[in-house]
Amino acid sequence: MEYHNPVLLKETVDGLNIKPNGVYVDVTFGGGGHSREIMSRLGEGGRLIAFDQDEDALENAIDDSRFLLINENFRNIKRFLRFHGIRKVDGILADLGVSSHQFDVAERGFSTRFEADLDMRMSQKGELSAYDVVNTYEEKELSKVFFDYGELKNANALAAAIVAYRSEGKIKSSETLKQVLSRFLPAHKSNKILAQIYQAIRIEVNQEMDVLKEFLEQSLDILEVGGRLSVISYHSLEDRLVKRFVKNGMFEGEPEKDFFGNFEVPFKTIEKLIVPSNEEIKLNNRARSAKLRVAEKK
Repeated sequence: MEYHNPVLLKETVDGLNIKPNGVYVDVTFGGGGHSREIMSRLGEGGRLIAFDQDEDALENAIDDSRFLLINENFRNIKRFLRFHGIRKVDGILADLGVSSHQFDVAERGFSTRFEADLDMRMSQKGELSAYDVVNTYEEKELSKVFFDYGELKNANALAAAIVAYRSEGKIKSSETLKQVLSRFLPAHKSNKILAQIYQAIRIEVNQEMDVLKEFLEQSLDILEVGGRLSVISYHSLEDRLVKRFVKNGMFEGEPEKDFFGNFEVPFKTIEKLIVPSNEEIKLNNRARSAKLRVAEKK
């Protein structure tokens, strides 16, 4: 099954500071590119546990006794690691967002390039689809989704147009959605605005912000002292959450101060923000918005 090159491959895995006999987790297995790089650096006593909620990713499983692939959402990382007898790990890697494979399979409905049914579920077991969001959410809810997750200033107008059309019929396909919103898509900016609209719906369908928060909080419990967290994000909403959590150990507010007036924070930043080189972006367009943050548990 076709999966594209993993983004920031060397930098992300280097960030984990792999110990040959350590235990590592790749929570976004996809095509297995990052996982294979981790495996290449592990010794006989090392282990890698990977997560992917997309059934398609199972076809890429690595045939190695040191490797385990769990077909679950990584918001359940702690529970499933414990089920397999693992309480602490030496490093966790996350490559957030949609895999190239999901974008390239038209019927999954993730890409603005294809005519497709409104789906956008990262797991086919998911109950909520893009069709449900577009056809059942009230105007206020839709507007909030577009504003919060698409950062669209005209969120109210977009939501109103969708709700007005629904009195005539259902919006079943990406083509119909584009037609309904066509007046908000000027030719010179249509791709950018459509991408923001799709991003907003996709984040809502897959509860991506909630999943990311739950994952980050659990990562703190799971990592050994000195263990590394290596996270690639693709838009400002994700990166903001990762940055705040790495800096403060929380998503809002300020951490408490200790007796000496120093902030008590659980991580130390290993690298400043890492972005792909121009060469990588030329080879892999998906890398253009990637941002890597690496932190170590204190």
